[in-house]
Amino acid sequence: GINAEYGAPDELELAAKRIRQDLVDPTNDLPPRTSDLAAPIMHLTGHSAEVFTSKFGPFGDILASAGFDRQIFLWNVFGDCENIACLPGHKGAITQISFTKDGTHLVSAATDKSLALWDLEAGVRVRQFKSHQSFVNSCDVSGDPAMVCSASDDGTIKLWDSRRRHCVTTLNNQYQVTAVCFNEKGDSVVSGGIDNAVKIWDLKHKEASTLMKGHVDTVTSLALSPDGNYVLSNSMDNTLRMWDVRPFAPANRCVKVFVGAQHNFEKNLIRCCWSPQGTKVVCGSADRMVYVWDTASRKLLYKLPGHSGSVNDVDCHPNQPILMTCSSDKSIFMGELK
Repeated sequence: GINAEYGAPDELELAAKRIRQDLVDPTNDLPPRTSDLAAPIMHLTGHSAEVFTSKFGPFGDILASAGFDRQIFLWNVFGDCENIACLPGHKGAITQISFTKDGTHLVSAATDKSLALWDLEAGVRVRQFKSHQSFVNSCDVSGDPAMVCSASDDGTIKLWDSRRRHCVTTLNNQYQVTAVCFNEKGDSVVSGGIDNAVKIWDLKHKEASTLMKGHVDTVTSLALSPDGNYVLSNSMDNTLRMWDVRPFAPANRCVKVFVGAQHNFEKNLIRCCWSPQGTKVVCGSADRMVYVWDTASRKLLYKLPGHSGSVNDVDCHPNQPILMTCSSDKSIFMGELK
């Protein structure tokens, strides 16, 4: 009644309140929500073929996904996860995508031997980078104005200035290069390929300054830690390795090995990532599972089911405990971690 504001609420009011609380939480055993996702698990469908790569934008409000159907989809992360744009243009499967720091543009690498720079506001391709002689397997973006690095089956790593059409630097690796990422400063590039080695390339001298051995099969993914001190690599030898990439690190730079995630005959370039604080590492897997380890103890925390095909890429939301995975089952999952 009217006296709710000033005095003791009447019995009816209390009863109504009790019923409302029961409706909100009938059993009390639903886990508390940890994110702003519309539901604890969101399933995004719309791609017509395998999804090879998916990434959150730097502010966590949109995500992009791409793969064998040669188009990039942009989605809202929250609400009903509407598909807000579709960017066609590549003539081959898209192997990896990377947002610029300011979230205004996206770079994509593809098997059509090219990379593309997309203006997300306008939804158009503003630049095409052509110089590779074979499939482009991987790309990364660094700095402002954005520099782009790319890795290709032609055995080269190339550097591009996002404001220019032509390649700035070419690094020759001899063997096919399957993964690449910048270091924190953007003055060197880390690469991995079918020669199983992880290499740090000094961009000033255009040579591989550090060679890190340990993997015994193709390196499929590289990810720089949030603090910039370590690189995580995934390999077809079914291990992930954590490497110290600081300039004056000790000779044996491999500091940790994580096991569990699988590769198979499909030989997909299965990717890995770090959580935003670097406390967890995450990896896709050919056994349709997603693996999450505690970085410090190397303990497997989660082995997450849901996909019905190889899980090809994983990404952690920049500021909420949300994990995104994309798969050969043509779909994307977002789920909140406890």
